[in-house]
Amino acid sequence: MESAIIIDGSYGEGGGQILRSSLALASILGKPFEIRNIRAKRRNAGLQHQHLTSVKAIATITNAALQGAELGSTTLFFKPGALKCGEFSFDVGTAGSITLVLQTILPALVFAPCPSTVRIRGGTDVPMAPPIDYYVNVVLRLLEHLGVRARVKLLRRGHYPKGGGLVEAHVEPGGPLKPVAWTKGGHVKAVYGISHAVNLPRHVAERQARAAEEALRKLNVPIEIEVEHRSDGVGPGSGIVLWAETDEGLRIGSDSIGERGRPAEAVGREAAERLLDELATGASLDSHMGDMIVLFMALAEGVSTVSVSRRTA
Repeated sequence: MESAIIIDGSYGEGGGQILRSSLALASILGKPFEIRNIRAKRRNAGLQHQHLTSVKAIATITNAALQGAELGSTTLFFKPGALKCGEFSFDVGTAGSITLVLQTILPALVFAPCPSTVRIRGGTDVPMAPPIDYYVNVVLRLLEHLGVRARVKLLRRGHYPKGGGLVEAHVEPGGPLKPVAWTKGGHVKAVYGISHAVNLPRHVAERQARAAEEALRKLNVPIEIEVEHRSDGVGPGSGIVLWAETDEGLRIGSDSIGERGRPAEAVGREAAERLLDELATGASLDSHMGDMIVLFMALAEGVSTVSVSRRTA
């Protein structure tokens, strides 16, 4: 019987990323592991709802054996079986991030034997996680260069604290992934974005967009920010995602999430200032994408080279 790899979950930032990466790699390689000290450096250590959904989702996709898959658990044993494909449905049950669940299962589905369609309920635009518009317009577009073929459709937005968002992802098996060589960001050709407001006045989304446009004018490039006003969400919420397209064929993104009592203009300006800071480094990837692409680079054939605006822990 193959012995399990032992992983210290407190390494580095001691957050959820080491868990998500471990689950994805173990599923593809067929290796069992035991992770200890899960999220040890977080105030609410152990598995939370979003992490449990990620664990149970990847366990379903791989017919895995599990021990310790409970709320608050700081130790997890995971032994994957054969990768499955087809139709799946998962529910975080709270405003836990849908994109972080996708981050866990996407690599495995890329190496699955047939196409898959996945519906996930939870939070689409929540703090401390990639917003759904960033995931669709930056993450997936850049992963296309490596050979990842995935589409994600936003069906309903979900914000903190009620969640209730819904997305549908379709993933085609990708086979061997291709390496990339992105050492510079290039010159900005245009900036695009989506500013949304759910169960709030339309002018909230408009003011976010207008403030972002004003702050970005110094770039002297075309700026197109879509204003999205919806009333189909569970609770009120707003946010804005921006991305710059460069002549190197890359996308560099930023975002800001609205909060109760915070002016819409402040939300828009923050997203714009974050984008300007990312662009000022001249790097090929923003700090968030730099974190998320590493696993796919490791799975690609050959050697990949990228430059990142800022290293994350």
